[in-house]
Amino acid sequence: MSRGRRALRALVHASAHVHPSARLAQSAVVHERAYVGPLCEIGEGSVVGPSVHVGGRTKLHANVTLQNCRVGTDCVLHSGVRIGADGFGFWVDTAGDVHKRPQLLRVLLGDHVEVGAGTCIDRGSWRDTMIGSHTKIDNQVQIGHNVHVGRGCLLCAHAALAGSSELGDYCTLGGKSAVADHITVCDHVRLAACSGVTKHITQCGDYAGLPAQPAQAWRREIASLRAMAAGRGPGGRRLESEREVGTPVDDVS
Repeated sequence: MSRGRRALRALVHASAHVHPSARLAQSAVVHERAYVGPLCEIGEGSVVGPSVHVGGRTKLHANVTLQNCRVGTDCVLHSGVRIGADGFGFWVDTAGDVHKRPQLLRVLLGDHVEVGAGTCIDRGSWRDTMIGSHTKIDNQVQIGHNVHVGRGCLLCAHAALAGSSELGDYCTLGGKSAVADHITVCDHVRLAACSGVTKHITQCGDYAGLPAQPAQAWRREIASLRAMAAGRGPGGRRLESEREVGTPVDDVS
């Protein structure tokens, strides 16, 4: 090696614990009091923040940032994932000035969780943000502070869970679907793409639309609106007058 050059190696703080079987890329960084378990892989440019726990056999692809979190075993975090950043919490005083609410808690990921590229999961403010075991999250999903996601859920690309919302076990969120803040969705619910949940869902099943409603009712509603726009009534009958055209059509299947 030529003079003045040194071999590149991962930057690991003296107080961190990295299992001897773990593999760290040359540009990886492990901060103080962090733990990296056996057979983990930490990719190029990835950062394991202070006191972060990474369970065994978990793989971090390139440029993953972990802070204020605990990651379970056998997880896969794809490139550009950001876990444990501050949630979006502010308040406005009487003078109209905007102040930040403290964001002091963690993100807890279960085991066998996969998180897609560019996804962000915010740390908690009044309770830890939690992602259940065996949940799979697509690219560019936003999960706000204090959110609880159950076991075995599937979150498709661009889905969003606003702060303090809850998703039960074995739920599926279609692409670009969203759940409003402080809203609870029960187990075994499937949301169609671009759906928006604004009220609690307490019965399992398929939902669609904005605001979200049972999928069958949403399909009837859309079919009725299309028929009215085309000047047709029930059974495809052509509407003859403006009064008829303006009459709601409720029984188009």
